[in-house]
Amino acid sequence: MTLPLIDPLSLSWRSESGAPAPRRIQLADDTLNADTAYRYASEGTGLLWQGDFHNARQLLQALVRRADRKPRKANKSAATPPTPAQSFHLHRQALGQRARTLGMVLVPLQADYSIPLRRAPDLQLACHEAWGPSNGQACMVSLRELLGVVGAHEWRKKGVEIAALGAPPHSRIHPHYGVFSPIRGEYVDLVARTPLPDTSLAFDIGVGTGVLSAVLAKRGVQHVVATDQDPRALACAHDNLQRLQLLPQVDLVQTHLFPPGQAPLVVCNPPWVPARPSSPIEHAVYDPDSGMLRGFLSGLREHLTPQGEGWLILSDLAEHLGLRSREALMGWISEAGLQVLGRHDIRPRHSKVMDTSDPLHAARSQEVTSLWRLGSAV
Repeated sequence: MTLPLIDPLSLSWRSESGAPAPRRIQLADDTLNADTAYRYASEGTGLLWQGDFHNARQLLQALVRRADRKPRKANKSAATPPTPAQSFHLHRQALGQRARTLGMVLVPLQADYSIPLRRAPDLQLACHEAWGPSNGQACMVSLRELLGVVGAHEWRKKGVEIAALGAPPHSRIHPHYGVFSPIRGEYVDLVARTPLPDTSLAFDIGVGTGVLSAVLAKRGVQHVVATDQDPRALACAHDNLQRLQLLPQVDLVQTHLFPPGQAPLVVCNPPWVPARPSSPIEHAVYDPDSGMLRGFLSGLREHLTPQGEGWLILSDLAEHLGLRSREALMGWISEAGLQVLGRHDIRPRHSKVMDTSDPLHAARSQEVTSLWRLGSAV
């Protein structure tokens, strides 16, 4: 089957990551070799694919191999080793450049999210789940981002097993596109194991997938008020809590940080790293200037009952990276009129802890995730 050539000028640009449209567009097909494609992509030229869809995926894989080639080792005696903070920023810069280069392979989408390429799969359901109804315009999108939509669709179908929720089938959380998946279970385990100060009411600040609200409800908290300002997160939490048959115990509220009133337990798992996110989903990891963390601490006392506890779940990775000090954290706690009632620690179990090739391995190998029990200072 021969498909007509696609006019780039007839396509709008779509990017959920907020990446700008390439300044130059080059039509590309199965005759383009990987080295030439990598040169174009590195220069910021978008390659709008006209050929076989599976060949586009193979080209992207070839670009990944080229982007991940290890650079030549520098003369170690010629420069001072970077600080942990410098290593972190250099690592993020490298990841950003890699993402920009790999994002230059583009595919067209029709107004109904169908793909007008040979051997193209039907990804309409995955696109509808991620992006909602079409705006009625044909567009072009990064193939890498489109494959991310497919991956999110598969995660949403399969779900993530959460041991703290009990036995299957009521023990899986199904993350939606753009909502951070609870694949790191340490923070869930901390909330599942720490003794509850009260079971009448809890606030869950930044509900995300709803996993912590679900754990609290499973532990016997009679009423949970869960907040988030992201509509995607609220929809995801609603679906998960409904599937787990816990929705009657949880109220979902769209707001920044706290709902009105006070509670004997207020739980928050803010982003752990004070840095600027480069895409919407990174807001779950990166918190510029520790804004959410500081906002939670400064408002916590006002929303706690007199003997209530605030549970702050936080990794100390930022401390090992030199991005935030323990002294700063303790200072913010004190300035907010709070005191530390206790702390429970857990070591991470993710694979990067053991990956010595990771540029941030030294910091990751020392990381500890803590649940800080906070109360109003006397």
